[in-house]
Amino acid sequence: MSNFIKGENLILYIHDDTIYRPIACLTSNSLSQRQNIIESQTKCDPGLVIKDAGTMSYEISAEGQYIDTTSALAEITKASHDYLHTIMGTTVTWKLDTGLTDNAAYYGTAVVGDLSLDAGAGDELATFSCTLNGSGAIVLADPIV
Repeated sequence: MSNFIKGENLILYIHDDTIYRPIACLTSNSLSQRQNIIESQTKCDPGLVIKDAGTMSYEISAEGQYIDTTSALAEITKASHDYLHTIMGTTVTWKLDTGLTDNAAYYGTAVVGDLSLDAGAGDELATFSCTLNGSGAIVLADPIV
């Protein structure tokens, strides 16, 4: 029988040159991968389209609740909008982990390319979203170790 993994268990982390910081209070996150295809035709094989693997790229999107990471020591280790703002446009090492010992974590490097903050009126909580734009391989071994 399969053991299903709840989406709430897949947590996105960003390495801050010391530790992997979880993206604070995530409400959702996703990973989308693309394999570019190189197509070519030659006169040696008329009518035949040859396809080869090209570059690999991916995008990670995350949404979460905006939290104050300066007021409580426990919250400083989380990465909320304010921390993501300071690393916007830089290349970071990320980890996507289930926290389960028998499942592999995924690692890679990406640029923090998009960041938004939404603050409604009334009883709505402030939220943020970010996009990490990556290229190259997603690996199963921690590149920081």
